[in-house]
Amino acid sequence: MAMDYSRKVMEHFRHPHNMGEMKNPDAVGMVGNKVCGDVMKIYLKVAKKNGTEIIKDIKFQTYGCVSAIATTSITTELVKGKRLGDAYKIGRADAARALGGLPPIKMHCSNLASEALQAAIDKYRKKKEV
Repeated sequence: MAMDYSRKVMEHFRHPHNMGEMKNPDAVGMVGNKVCGDVMKIYLKVAKKNGTEIIKDIKFQTYGCVSAIATTSITTELVKGKRLGDAYKIGRADAARALGGLPPIKMHCSNLASEALQAAIDKYRKKKEV
């Protein structure tokens, strides 16, 4: 089945931004979908700026389809340099909109990207509590 993807989706699929493993991350979030087999891992480096924690650096590794890779890539772009609280609010609609839309059957991919980001932020916050 052929999918109609926007030019921006294809750009992020062919040339993903912030892709790769990060050495010594402050936190790592990982999620997967048993049905489609997509797995996403997001690495975070957090820094303090004017007393606020921001995402200084972010990397990802994704095993999945065109939409899975593109949504994880664009999610990293949307949150790099943002405050943790603002980054946590990024949802599936934000990634899909930033990519110029996704086929309805692929919207779950953008959900996974935001869930991986939230998992990484949750782990970072939990680590800080200890």
